[in-house]
Amino acid sequence: MPDTRRTDLVLLLVAIVWGSSYLAAKAATGAVPVLTVLFVRYALAALAAVAVIAAGTARRTRPGAGPRTGARLRRGELRYGSVLGLTQAAVLAIETYGVAHTSAANAGLIISLTIVLTPFLDRTGGRGPLPPRFFAAAGLCVPAVGLLMSGTGLHTPGLGDLLMLAAAVVRAAHVALVGHLTAGRDLRPLHLTAVQTAVGTVLFAAPAAAGLPGLAHASAATWGSLLHLALFCSVFAFLAQTWAVQRSSASRASLLLGTEPVWAVAVGIGLGGERLTAPAALGAVLMVAGTYWGQAVERTHRTAVPAVADRRAEPVPTS
Repeated sequence: MPDTRRTDLVLLLVAIVWGSSYLAAKAATGAVPVLTVLFVRYALAALAAVAVIAAGTARRTRPGAGPRTGARLRRGELRYGSVLGLTQAAVLAIETYGVAHTSAANAGLIISLTIVLTPFLDRTGGRGPLPPRFFAAAGLCVPAVGLLMSGTGLHTPGLGDLLMLAAAVVRAAHVALVGHLTAGRDLRPLHLTAVQTAVGTVLFAAPAAAGLPGLAHASAATWGSLLHLALFCSVFAFLAQTWAVQRSSASRASLLLGTEPVWAVAVGIGLGGERLTAPAALGAVLMVAGTYWGQAVERTHRTAVPAVADRRAEPVPTS
């Protein structure tokens, strides 16, 4: 599989996982306080990341396993991981409070506005401004979101909806920051993810302390939601997003991750008993069309600009 397609597949898997996260977060916050959900999600994710690093280090020490890279953090991973940990914690805090005060479907749909905001913040690669067709593709996703919202009975915007709008802005800044801080640097995604989850664990430890005793009475379904949020929506998604953005761009990543509301609706239908209406189906089609159109425009722009720069750098023939 070509590297570009492999990267796109990873980003699409992240979108599917995140699409399922809203129903899981809604279920968890219905039984456990929001801050406790955030702490448990980060703590479990941090433990899992450390375990994976330790297992990988032990495997590399075996004869014939290749050079040993070690589990020790590099200075850049600690520095940039700490910054990204703060912005990621802000995204999840706003998102989790938002989904606690609105429906899981609304949360997944509103957050997709990130795809419109990210290109305005993405300055990685030095490739110049994106062509107008890219913004037309992103703009196609706006009516798609509206159709998806009307298809699931979106109510008048309330506190939860406004919080999700704020989360979309912060997430766009975070995605752009990931691209800016990781581009051209030798950073190991797994170690970077471990730092981010450790930062989140420390941030939410004290505020969540009062709600921790209640975990002893949490049901198996609640713990299942917490494990899903920690292992799949945190460790896998953070790691995969960082790995993919390093090999792509923040704008391209945001477009593929923009299919998240489609998966949120699919999870709602399959697990939440929601009904897919005709407007929602049309919105899903427009979202996928806008995503892939924008992806093609961005890929062409990303490969064409360096080629133009190379031609300009060629020496002028002399007679």
